[in-house]
Amino acid sequence: MGFFYINTQLSQNTPVIRINPRFKFIKGDLRKYSEIKEAVQGMDFIFHLGAQSNIMGAVIDPDYSFKTNVIGTYNVLKAASTNKIQKVIFSSSREVYGEPEEIPVREDAPCRSKNPYGASKIAGELYCSVFHSIFNLNIAILRFSNVYGSRDFDRVIPLWIEKAKKNEKLNLYGANKIIDFISVEKAVEALIQSAYSETGPSPINIGSGKGTNILDLAYKILALTKSRSEINLLPPREIEVNNYVADVTLMSSLLGILPPSDPLDNLMYLSNSTFAN
Repeated sequence: MGFFYINTQLSQNTPVIRINPRFKFIKGDLRKYSEIKEAVQGMDFIFHLGAQSNIMGAVIDPDYSFKTNVIGTYNVLKAASTNKIQKVIFSSSREVYGEPEEIPVREDAPCRSKNPYGASKIAGELYCSVFHSIFNLNIAILRFSNVYGSRDFDRVIPLWIEKAKKNEKLNLYGANKIIDFISVEKAVEALIQSAYSETGPSPINIGSGKGTNILDLAYKILALTKSRSEINLLPPREIEVNNYVADVTLMSSLLGILPPSDPLDNLMYLSNSTFAN
């Protein structure tokens, strides 16, 4: 039996899968250990994606980010250890690196996060390592690049597509910014493969291994949506990473996942879709 454990409005994205008799939906709170302990009983794997995952949101409310991402992760690991879960797959982030010294970024690069969100993911990774070494909990740590896809919201691609459809101005913070985008389909493939692969607790980058210039992305969205929107160039924001491309060698060798030839190959489909809000 599978389950989806969540404390946000994303429950609206699950109506199709809810008809599956093997699927169980539980609405709860990662910050409440008793709820997590009850939810994980009888499970084989935990795919831990629950987090406050918005960088600006973590700056605006760092207390919520800490409690959800750090205490929530500790609760998940504790419940997994108590219930003898076969493996916990922890979704970390490229934000742990901060501004990298070298591109592409290997997993052994220093972790120097620039914001509370990245710091919370570093803490989560450390707790994963501790539970692996002390309590023998089987762990996989995946450091995701910028994931995009259907039903996404509050991130650059869905925000810009919706604004472009309305011919509204696109705010761009830093015209020279380079981002590694990866589709949600590839992200899900990585999650599933990591559950059944001998990965160990060392982190694995999940990305395309290719950089996309943020200004080029804006122009591509405008072209696909046939928009008359203007691009509003603004200074880079201090808390955001300006350049990141993942080294995906381990993703290929340990998980057997090849990076896409074009990291934005799903953008045309998304430009014709409606995102959740």
